[in-house]
Amino acid sequence: MMRQQTDRPVLRVVVADDNPVVRAGLTALLDGREEVRVVAEASDGREAQEMTRRHRPDLVLLDVRMPGVDGLTALPDLVPLAPVLMLTYSGESEVVREALRRGAGGYLVHGEFTADQLVTAVRDVVAGRAHLTPTAATAVVGELRGQPRGSAEAHAKRSTAPNTPGNFPEQLSQVQSPVGQLGSPLSAREAEIMDLIATGLNNHQIAAACFISEKTVKNHINRIFAKLHCATRTEATAKWLGTAPRPTPPSREVG
Repeated sequence: MMRQQTDRPVLRVVVADDNPVVRAGLTALLDGREEVRVVAEASDGREAQEMTRRHRPDLVLLDVRMPGVDGLTALPDLVPLAPVLMLTYSGESEVVREALRRGAGGYLVHGEFTADQLVTAVRDVVAGRAHLTPTAATAVVGELRGQPRGSAEAHAKRSTAPNTPGNFPEQLSQVQSPVGQLGSPLSAREAEIMDLIATGLNNHQIAAACFISEKTVKNHINRIFAKLHCATRTEATAKWLGTAPRPTPPSREVG
């Protein structure tokens, strides 16, 4: 197949799924894009590890439920080798959260994305940006809302997250919104959206997770910025997580 020349480097991908029809479909879809090339396929987690070590891809697309070594079992060994994007029919909250805790950089549930969105997700995760479809994003919100702050369980989950550069689960475990604990000026919906902003989701993903339009998301974000007295998502996240630097009190002259 002739590929057009582009300014973007071609992203090399390993596709791991036990269903040969799904593998063939994903390979055909991705190889049809000029910026992506599938360098190997795998039918289970062990083969995914072998193909990843052999080809050193930019990303692994990984199914959850596979015979032999499943996706969750393979994750800790794959994450140090390449970013991993889960692509599966398994949308259970527990599975989503476990995949993120074990190092997945994103989680897509079949039926919740288009071909263009899949390619965008591949680029995002390679670049270190989390990418979640609505079911996965909802699981993240449940984790943020339901987990006790500073509990022993939360500490144990953080301590077992893979310690890799740009690891999304480790970043996620630090989302603790102390502003909300101390009497946040945000409404419940605004606080929910602020939590999603802090995990790195974009407006489109937030809209999908909250079942609202992107215009409504933008309106909420404008109100959040006004209430938190900030102008950017980075500044808002720092204030929401309590990591913004405290203002230095003016020095007093001693007369």
